[in-house]
Amino acid sequence: MSLPGEAVSSDHPAWPVQEQLKAYNARDIDAFMRWWADDCLYYAFPDQLLAKGADAIRARHVTRFLEPDLHGRLLSRTSLGNLVIDHEIVTRNFPEGKGEVEVICLYEVADGKIAKAWFKLGEPRLHPTI
Repeated sequence: MSLPGEAVSSDHPAWPVQEQLKAYNARDIDAFMRWWADDCLYYAFPDQLLAKGADAIRARHVTRFLEPDLHGRLLSRTSLGNLVIDHEIVTRNFPEGKGEVEVICLYEVADGKIAKAWFKLGEPRLHPTI
């Protein structure tokens, strides 16, 4: 298991996962997409296909990257072979207001890119309004 912020080498399967999270937090769609394979598959856990291919993944994130408070906070990362599992708290701007959601992200990495990804989301929690 690696600790949040722990560096990994560019040949480690966690490298593309780490770099796409940095780009996600910067809301930089081009840098984000650099780490996804052209034919990647993007699932809601366990098997609901949400996006097939890089163009569909880009389309899902263009609008999300407009959210001013979007941020994924890495709690832990574990890797085994070419699988990388992140546990994150993601801050979002939901239609009902700013909040956060706990997410388990499972990435399958091949040839230095994310080939498949599965996401299991907890219940969104809205931040209290003042």
